[in-house]
Amino acid sequence: MEVCSSSSPPIRAGTAMAPAGQKKGVLERLDAGEVVIGDGGFVFALEKRGYVKAGPWTPEAAAEHPEAVRQLHREFLRAGANVMQTFTFYASDDKLDNRGNTQRFTGQQINEAACDLAREVASEGDALVAGGVSQTPSYLSCKSEQDVKAIFKKQLDVFVQKNVDFLIAEYFEHVEEAEWAVQVLKTTGKPVAATLCIGPEGDLNRVSPGDCAVRLVKAGAQIVGINCHFDPETCVKTVKLMKEGVEKAGLKAHYMSQPLAYHTPDCNRQGFIDLPEFPFSLEPRILTRWDMQKYAREAYNAGIRYIGGCCGFEPYHIRALSEELAAERGFLPAGSEKHGNWGSGLDMHTKPWVRARARRDYWEKLKPASGRPLCPSMSTPDGWGITKGHADLMQQKEATSQEQLKVLFNKADKNQ
Repeated sequence: MEVCSSSSPPIRAGTAMAPAGQKKGVLERLDAGEVVIGDGGFVFALEKRGYVKAGPWTPEAAAEHPEAVRQLHREFLRAGANVMQTFTFYASDDKLDNRGNTQRFTGQQINEAACDLAREVASEGDALVAGGVSQTPSYLSCKSEQDVKAIFKKQLDVFVQKNVDFLIAEYFEHVEEAEWAVQVLKTTGKPVAATLCIGPEGDLNRVSPGDCAVRLVKAGAQIVGINCHFDPETCVKTVKLMKEGVEKAGLKAHYMSQPLAYHTPDCNRQGFIDLPEFPFSLEPRILTRWDMQKYAREAYNAGIRYIGGCCGFEPYHIRALSEELAAERGFLPAGSEKHGNWGSGLDMHTKPWVRARARRDYWEKLKPASGRPLCPSMSTPDGWGITKGHADLMQQKEATSQEQLKVLFNKADKNQ
């Protein structure tokens, strides 16, 4: 099947493959001006499928239900992703110990299983494996730099053993902790990417995006950007500020964006975690595939060449990114074999009024309805305004007691 738009020549759908042993590295691709498409969100997708527990968000599914993780990797590959990021989000021992890891998998077991799954699927296409570390409860509980770095080092040992292609330090609310992560990851000699989960106002200590990016580049990151917490529009805006800061400092870097798949114009500095709908009622905010095509184009025009997604991103969202940038990449993903560009497949629908929707301008101009009478267009974020060092963020292994919950419930009621 051939899929094309009115403004570009036909591009055949199919998974791009590189000759055995000749895959280009991530920096080689970015240095050449190629578009790297990341994968989507794993914890949210697997929670909806029944393999991850909301709240802890820990990735024991890599060891407990490898078939579920493997299948999601494969769907992202088919959608056009050429990075398989290991499902190691929050796979540090301190997080696993104090957040309900009831199956008692060790961090090493989870990280090893995640690397094997990502490598298995990456080998089915022209995809690279990225080993990822994220923020730690130890940092929020004011542990020392040495203690926090030791946690990253423990995960890193597995990534080195499994010979991942590059490394990502992602989902950091404080640039200081991200710097520590980058410094540890750089010891391997592998390429390092670093992304913060911040918006245009900066990190939770009010360090600006530009200054954050400069600090990450100086720490050794070759790719910097934003992931999670905010929608694509906000993330692209924030990466632009990072790019301005890096260029003003006379430094060089590549840029990446892996936002939420949710509209979040009403978020405050903390991002979607403060929205009342988090995490179980966010579906009305989901971006359409057409919103995703707009995001892909805006990110590309902003000079971002590593473009992917985080929480809420399903394979069809990644396919939309791939389709929007098919001309730049030179191919469409295998998943486009069953998807007509800009709704063109509807020209085979039995109903004439649906066939009339088989055109780009219809979907670009559409304003989707929520279907919910009296549904508000915006929310008021909780905005408790606490971060590292606050007593409420000190981690404990025991489940939150009923007395502790009562205090939280009362505080939440007063904030409404």
